[in-house]
Amino acid sequence: MAIIKDNILMQFVRGTIGRQLTIYERNGQIIMAKKRGPSTKKPTQKQLAARKRMIIASSLAQAMMEDPAVKEYYASMAGPGQNAYNMAVKDAYRSPEVQNIRLEENDVVVTAKDEFRVAKVEVKVLDADGVIKESGRAELGWNGIEWRYKAASLPVGGKIIVVAKDLPGRDTVKEVLLT
Repeated sequence: MAIIKDNILMQFVRGTIGRQLTIYERNGQIIMAKKRGPSTKKPTQKQLAARKRMIIASSLAQAMMEDPAVKEYYASMAGPGQNAYNMAVKDAYRSPEVQNIRLEENDVVVTAKDEFRVAKVEVKVLDADGVIKESGRAELGWNGIEWRYKAASLPVGGKIIVVAKDLPGRDTVKEVLLT
């Protein structure tokens, strides 16, 4: 790979030359590199799984780009050589992480994190028989990481189910048993 500087001949040349060289521009620099061909190796299971995740992330990102407010948000997060679509794909590739669930009297405090932002956290309180006693959305705390849900009661032997969702709609579910 070669980076071309101040060459008047290559300033407007882009594309492939003789199936051997590819010339392209990236971040304002003109780059000349050997043309890559298709791989002759069979993809591994991990590669196939990553490709499938990327296809899903790409389709979620395309749907998000239709909303001007979301597109503007991702554009504000983009760095040099990136755009709103790149950031949306990056966000859609990974689900949010529920790091911790703790109880403070009748408050359920959820620590949830995402590379961009967690859009909402939903909490369900189940009794010992698995019947949903109550459910609702948690409110984001002042620190931007903790979400609080005020439960009417926390039945002994029951459990709490927490669902954290990010902007693309990917979710993570975590459960805690009540003792």
